[in-house]
Order: sequence, then structure tokens, then C-alpha cells
Amino acid sequence: MRKVIVNTTPLIALCHVGQLELLKKIYGEIMIPQAVYRELSEKKESICKEQVDNALNWIHVEKIENQMAKSMFKTQLHDGEVEVMILAKEKNADIVIIDDANAKKHAKYLKLPVTGTLGVLIKAKRQGHINELKPVIQEMIDKNIYISEKVMKICLEQVNEEM
Repeated sequence: MRKVIVNTTPLIALCHVGQLELLKKIYGEIMIPQAVYRELSEKKESICKEQVDNALNWIHVEKIENQMAKSMFKTQLHDGEVEVMILAKEKNADIVIIDDANAKKHAKYLKLPVTGTLGVLIKAKRQGHINELKPVIQEMIDKNIYISEKVMKICLEQVNEEM
């Protein structure tokens, strides 16, 4: 089983378009650090918290062992992003799923394989879990998840879809 660690933003984005299950279909099981679970729990009307709670048979909330390592990242990253990277190192993760550009840079510096929400959606399309990528991306945009036109075009080209 691949070790996949997921940050808060990809979970929220997938939840908002009803596609959280894609993570299960693609990876089987995923791990999220406690800080990510806390971030999901902070918003009272979080539809994502409810969806994650209903998926705790394949989403595993993990505690990082090295709490001291958190202090090295604190100034530049959110708690969830920090714990994603620490957990990924501790578990020798196969991939981390993060959307924030600064967090991705840190993950790459730590030599962690990285993808984001759009990478997950491209993989889902290629594996036949979704029929079309464009409507899913458009729904994300409609739900105030920022995706530039340029990035959308690049993603659609990768799966042979038109703007």
C-alpha cells in the first residue's frame, strides 16, 4: 500500500466538489496529520469535516512523533503543512498532496514527491474515475477555489480536453 499524506486544502477542494472518494479510488488509503484534522474541524459548518469523519475507515489521522521539528518551519508554513512534511519523512511517504506553492517548494527541498489537487484530478481522469476534468475544475472555480485560466488550460491539455 502506498503511503500518501494529504494536506488540508486538497481535502477541502475535493470535498467541495463531492470528489473526496477519488483519493480512496486512486490510493486506497491516505494519512493526514492531526494538525490537518484540526484545521478541518475549526470551521463550524465544515462539510469537509463531516465527509472526512465518514471516511475514517480509509483516512487515517496520525500523530507526528517529532514535535520539536515543527519549530523549524513555523514562520513560513501553516501547522498542517508542517505536520504533512514531518509525517511524510517519518512514514517514508510515497507522495504528499499539497496545493500551497510555498509548501510545495519546502516539500521538494525535503526531496518529497509532491502533487496537488489538480494532479489528483488528472490521475483520476486517466484512470477512468471521472469522465471529464473540465466540469470538475469549473465547479471548483464556481465554489471560489482559485485556479488560473493558464493552469486550467495546462491541466486540460494533459488529458486531451478543450478549454
